[in-house]
Amino acid sequence: MPQRQLVGQRIRERRIGAGLRQAELARRAGISPSYLNLIEHNRRRIGGKLLLDIARVLGVEPTTLSEGAEAALLDVLREARAADPAAAAEAGAVQDFAGRFPGWARLLAARHRRAAELEHIVETLTDRLTHDPHLAASLHEMLSTVTAIRATAGILADNPDLEPEWRGRFHRNINEDSARLANSSEALVSYLDAAGETDAALSSPQEELEVFLDAREHHFAELEAARDPAAGAEAIAAVLAGQERLHSASARAMARAHLERYLADALTLPMRPLERAVARLGADPAVLSRELGTDMTTVMRRLAALRAAGGAGPVGLVSCDASGTLILRKPIRGFGLPRFGAACPLWPLFQALSRPLSPIRQVVRQSARDGGLFMTYAIAQPFARRDDPLSDPLYEAHMLMLPLDGPPPQGEGARAPLELGVNCRICPRENCAGRREPSILTDGF
Repeated sequence: MPQRQLVGQRIRERRIGAGLRQAELARRAGISPSYLNLIEHNRRRIGGKLLLDIARVLGVEPTTLSEGAEAALLDVLREARAADPAAAAEAGAVQDFAGRFPGWARLLAARHRRAAELEHIVETLTDRLTHDPHLAASLHEMLSTVTAIRATAGILADNPDLEPEWRGRFHRNINEDSARLANSSEALVSYLDAAGETDAALSSPQEELEVFLDAREHHFAELEAARDPAAGAEAIAAVLAGQERLHSASARAMARAHLERYLADALTLPMRPLERAVARLGADPAVLSRELGTDMTTVMRRLAALRAAGGAGPVGLVSCDASGTLILRKPIRGFGLPRFGAACPLWPLFQALSRPLSPIRQVVRQSARDGGLFMTYAIAQPFARRDDPLSDPLYEAHMLMLPLDGPPPQGEGARAPLELGVNCRICPRENCAGRREPSILTDGF
């Protein structure tokens, strides 16, 4: 059933809800009851002035009856089917289902959205429990205090004949440890209660830096305008002056280091030549690197700093150091990123570390509920150490993610999309050779 024909079912639904007979709606819309009957049974197309007249009689916006209103519902139903392929829902019947049973279709779509929302909450909380240093330190302190209280109480219980001086000393210890436990518990509860507020939930310099960069969309016009290092240094100082999102000294130091690298990249590859090259050649960083005569990692970082108006479209970027620890994230819709910590070992980002200076081009699909299809480019390159430029270089890996709207590339040499996750704890994939721990989303965990 063509999607546009679902309008008839919606008109019938609205008419019945308004308590109008078919003949009455037809009369007020200026058409015959038989023609309205054909429309409501999806046997005649409708649009233009007639759609406006019927919407006016029913007292609704025309878009409520048009195909656009159904398109969103169909998209959610297709998303629900893709999230659970094992259910073997009939792909070709989704439009017919929405047209014949709109109430059930909306209920299913609402349940799918709610399940996705709850899954996202679980992922966020699990990731936080795993990687939040403040929470880990608080729990460690509480457990240590409880252990001390239990040990002291055990001594008092097992030795009823203790001298009064020692007994008083142990009582003081229990009192002091109990007070410390109460204070730790109160602080932990306050911290968790504040988790809904972004600034209060920040617990590491990396997260402060990410909030700072996200607020600027990873683009700093002040540094783009700098023509030399001296002017760039003044621009960096101006950007950091009075910056309220960087609470800690560590976050400010990391932000300064990031902006200094941003400035170096901007001086090496100005934005205007990059935009012209992207307009001609697309956003493939390997092609742009050859065209612009600069290294691939610089091109990838500059693409991440390119605004949407620059022609590259949505761009995601993630970087890690030689240990595999994520040090920079620019999120992109459809590609889940964990908080700064362990990620899926199947990512091309980590494969690049085992093949320094060798670029990787790979189509990937994430197993997350809202995971999409992406073309990824990854490479690991050395960088000179500032403290000792003649020493062995350290390596960083970068991975650029570009969304694919259509099917993956075909032809000779093309590989099937690499199925990967976000991290092991929240990955539903089974029988994965790279799994480090069971997933909380796996049945029977």
